Amino acid sequence: MNKAAVFSALKGRSAIGISVAAVLFAFVCGALLVVAIGVPLGDALAAFAEGAWGSPYAVAASVNRALALGLVGLGFVFANRANLTNVGGEGQIAMGGIAATAVALYGGASLLPAPLSFVLPMLAAVLAGGAWGGIAGVLKAKVGTNEVISSLLLSFVAVWLLYWSVQSVALLRQPMSTTATLPESKEIPDITKLPLLGSDASTPLHVGLVLALVLALVVFVVLDKTAFGLRLRALGLNAVAARRAGMPIQSSIVLVLFVAGAMGGLAGAFMLQGEQYSLKARFSSGYGFDGLVVGLLARGSVMGVMASALLFGFLRSGGINMEMAASVPSALVLVIQGLIILTLAGAAYWMHARQGTR
Repeated sequence: MNKAAVFSALKGRSAIGISVAAVLFAFVCGALLVVAIGVPLGDALAAFAEGAWGSPYAVAASVNRALALGLVGLGFVFANRANLTNVGGEGQIAMGGIAATAVALYGGASLLPAPLSFVLPMLAAVLAGGAWGGIAGVLKAKVGTNEVISSLLLSFVAVWLLYWSVQSVALLRQPMSTTATLPESKEIPDITKLPLLGSDASTPLHVGLVLALVLALVVFVVLDKTAFGLRLRALGLNAVAARRAGMPIQSSIVLVLFVAGAMGGLAGAFMLQGEQYSLKARFSSGYGFDGLVVGLLARGSVMGVMASALLFGFLRSGGINMEMAASVPSALVLVIQGLIILTLAGAAYWMHARQGTR
């Protein structure tokens, strides 16, 4: 084995170790906070376990949540290979949810036979999320706007479009029969919902699991086994050299952010068609920002994305049940996520400073 291969292997192990250490550190701090607010740690952990994996339903719900997070994380890793940072997952999920709802309710999808009836809303969500990510790509390629800023600001625009959609009867809000009618869309038809993998409705694991695994495999092959993935790496390492080598820099930037946004849009379709079934004001519920943490924690690895997504999917489910059963604020989950980000950032800064002193 040559020196480059040894260095690459050591670097990969170091990245994995840092991610694991960040998670452990955040969980230890979370446990200390539980004790600090006066809740018995054993009761909190029991409630967490019950909500995360205490029943077949809990496991399926946790995995379904992980699928949306994993798709956003895959989009982050895909863009990051070209040294682009997509932080617009929240907005891309929202746009995907809006598009999937519109097509499922009013786009004729319910009149089609399966699987077209549920595939068509998903395709609409993919295009809507991709277009939203592509806007940031065009701004980056044409006028040099930082994609972190543009994708983040576009998320706020998308969330307000979501609010408008479910508040306006002229758009997607369900007909108001009384003043108590909730500001949300009608429930999508059953034929447009994602089919379950099993026949037992008490285990609501849907076919999105298969689609997500296939997509993860495709992303892995594209990034690590194809010439396109090599070109993205070259673009990320040195855009000037890549341009001199004849690479279409501007179109590559737009394409990469379109693909990243499309994955966020698909996550919105999964959330609507596989879990929530109607569009609500808080539809995206922070999944885009959680998916960003998943991408950061994965350290550029597709396998890392799937593992991190499962971690955060179970963390979300357990946190919800801790609040209901043990009176532990669900904000504790956000604290843990913030600690993970801070630990990763601190470790990256320390490693960079250490390399600079060599």
